[in-house]
Amino acid sequence: MRIIGGTHRGRNLITPKGRSVRPTSDRARESIFNMLDNGFEDIDLKDASVLDVFSGSGAFGLEALSRGAAHATLIDNSPQALAAAKENAAILGEWRRVRQIKLDATKLPPPPRAARCPASIAFLDPPYEQDLILPALLGMHGKGWITKGSLCIVEISTREEFEPPTGYTLVDDRKYGAARVLFLIRNK
Repeated sequence: MRIIGGTHRGRNLITPKGRSVRPTSDRARESIFNMLDNGFEDIDLKDASVLDVFSGSGAFGLEALSRGAAHATLIDNSPQALAAAKENAAILGEWRRVRQIKLDATKLPPPPRAARCPASIAFLDPPYEQDLILPALLGMHGKGWITKGSLCIVEISTREEFEPPTGYTLVDDRKYGAARVLFLIRNK
């Protein structure tokens, strides 16, 4: 796995050991960031505070930093994933602009100050087919991690059904192999 674009383009990332992490393909990640660059008038990655929820290696948050985001908060409940994300941030020299937080994303408390929330962009890439997206989306807004106008980019399996929860509008839906990527705007 590697950084696709920006100041760290081509730099390799490590992934946590074991089978608990399923990295998003480079192709899908590149397409997502192309959408961010060209597809949303009201969303600007430059100087944004971003969340990488179910972060694994931290690839989404670190890619965002490489492309101009100001800060990334990486949330995962796996110590191995957070250790890999911390090492990746150090490898890229981004450790000052990254916060790793060990939390269950389906039971979020209010964000700590270090998270720099509410974030304008959130990436959610949970384990497939475990019904983790809805509680994470509802908790993120209910506890102040995101706000009205925040963009949430959600990766699920193409086999999963999805209906946006109240307060979210689905603005795009794309497929990349076995992955389905949903773009949601928080509208309340």
